[in-house]
Amino acid sequence: MANRFTYYDSPLGTVTLQANDQGLLGVWFETHTTRPEDLGIKEDSFPIFQLVVEQLDRYFTGEVIQFNVPIAAKGTTFQQSVWQALTTIPYGDTWSYAQLADAIGNPKAVRAVGLANGKNPVSVIVPCHRVIGKNGKLTGYAGGIERKQSLLEIEGTGEDSAPKT
Repeated sequence: MANRFTYYDSPLGTVTLQANDQGLLGVWFETHTTRPEDLGIKEDSFPIFQLVVEQLDRYFTGEVIQFNVPIAAKGTTFQQSVWQALTTIPYGDTWSYAQLADAIGNPKAVRAVGLANGKNPVSVIVPCHRVIGKNGKLTGYAGGIERKQSLLEIEGTGEDSAPKT
């Protein structure tokens, strides 16, 4: 089962998409610190890429508020639980890391949740950008704080907006 990749020109810069026959493995901006070196075979016509590009186009114009693509991201069981919880943060809302830890039933794991959030390979679609500091400040984003700010603005939130529930 070979990994495939392509590039997508988003309003926030070039994005690398990676997938296999099971689903989407990654969505990375060009400055993402978590993108793997070996992306697989470049194949622009891989069917899932058409679906992802269509939904990303609609997201960036404010039309799509929930993605519907198969995700096959690789991670530990703990990381997978955090990434799954991220998909439950509603469009236009923000959560703190503590709220995310509560959502996975492990309120004392705030720091570990932050690390797992930072390793999310499927940015935008698995909305790790919706997690901010409990004081409302933007905190780290592997694709760059300025992109995190832009993504939140697309969704109607931004810096200094307290986490919502």
